Amino acid sequence: MLERLNQAMDHIEEHLDEPVDTAELARIAMTSEYHFRRMFSALAGIPLSEYVRRRRLTLAGAEVLAGRRTLLDVAVRYGYGSGEAFARAFRAMHGVGPGEARRTGAALHSQPRMSFRLIVEGRSSMRYRVVEKDGFRLVGRGTRVPLVYEGMNPAIVEFVKSIGRETLERWEACASGEPGGVLAVVGNHSAQDAEGTELDYFHGVTSDEDVPGASESLDVAPGTWAVFESSGEFPLAVQYLWRDVYTQWFPSNPYRSRPGPSLSRTRVSQDGTHADAELWIPVVRAGD
Repeated sequence: MLERLNQAMDHIEEHLDEPVDTAELARIAMTSEYHFRRMFSALAGIPLSEYVRRRRLTLAGAEVLAGRRTLLDVAVRYGYGSGEAFARAFRAMHGVGPGEARRTGAALHSQPRMSFRLIVEGRSSMRYRVVEKDGFRLVGRGTRVPLVYEGMNPAIVEFVKSIGRETLERWEACASGEPGGVLAVVGNHSAQDAEGTELDYFHGVTSDEDVPGASESLDVAPGTWAVFESSGEFPLAVQYLWRDVYTQWFPSNPYRSRPGPSLSRTRVSQDGTHADAELWIPVVRAGD
């Protein structure tokens, strides 16, 4: 899988002056477009679109300093329809406009070309199981929150506080079946999402009954789920589990992610420093 991802990276590099063809990249990597975007984001730490934008502006910066093409020619070559749009993007990345950069020979920022390799650390094994599950119903409450890739998400913290400890304890007592316990559910997360993008967030439990204080419900379709477990520092245990699933498990197993909500259950220690995490990701066997 990593070899094919690197072939896709070569393709990106060879076509930076053309629109991104995600379907072709997925074909090279022998996976779906959805899974390719999720895989890339997990491995690279940024969405595919952001990486391509930075690479284009890196090459554009070199051409601006070289002075062989007009600024408009450089803008058009790298996909900008006007000099103004190019100038805004250029300044956002480099901290200086293209005209000033050319006049003064300013120092610019660079996005290095990426390639992927697998590092086998051998410090711990990943605990997982694959579950075929009928459709189920989640009940609880939902909101919109900004995406935070690392560290606490203040919007989620405040939302969970607003539900209240007693209500959450009642929900947990009413939970039935798997996934068990109180769950954090992200329904529309895309690998293209940049930090700060608003996501649909749902907090609730699996139950076919009415649950006190649960004002909303979410029906989840039947399908296959990969279920992962991890323990460690909170909140990094959960966030690193997401990373490890995409950087270690998917490249080594015959599955790819599919559209659907991702579910996580986290039990935090009394002092708030340690967590036991369980993560449910919707998957399909590669080739299906």
